[in-house]
Amino acid sequence: MGGVSTADRAERVPKQDRSRATRQRLLEAAVACLAEHGWAGSTVSVVAERAGVSRGAAQHHFPTREDLFTAAVEYVAEERSTALRALFPEGAGAADRHAVVAALVDLYTGPLFRAALHLWVAATNEEQLRARVTELETRVGRESHRIAVDLLGADETRPGVRETVQGLLDMARGLGLANLLTDDSARRERVVEQWARLLDDVLDD
Repeated sequence: MGGVSTADRAERVPKQDRSRATRQRLLEAAVACLAEHGWAGSTVSVVAERAGVSRGAAQHHFPTREDLFTAAVEYVAEERSTALRALFPEGAGAADRHAVVAALVDLYTGPLFRAALHLWVAATNEEQLRARVTELETRVGRESHRIAVDLLGADETRPGVRETVQGLLDMARGLGLANLLTDDSARRERVVEQWARLLDDVLDD
């Protein structure tokens, strides 16, 4: 009859699971390599070796280098967005804006931000990569803004609120840049405290 046997189905599911696991290892390895070695030092071969898979397996999942690295940064951005929402499942709102600001700032001070920065720099010289990175950053930026609005309990229909939330994200990005060269945690904490107070003034006015 040409149907799929029970044995065939049993064999196929583990294979699909292995494929998903391989893809995830490649994405995580790509982000780590990009953060540690930059664009020039992050070849498909280097990523495949770090992930413990063959170059052919890597290219099966991601035919080009650009496919691999844009997918990697997007994957981790989505994972971090999910993790951020999980920190405040009911929404922190006005109850603890300091915690929300600190969590948002953390988005820009870890390996993901370093990897994304290397990708941005590479995109300035790689025409094909530029369009894909620009599209990715636009989507990630919109998602980060939505998360910030939700967690802060911000009402963007009020004048100045949208700009204040966007200013918070721009400030967080700047703190992430400062943290690339030195440990900026002490100054960062003072800035987080000040921004939390400013948000209380603007959002509760």
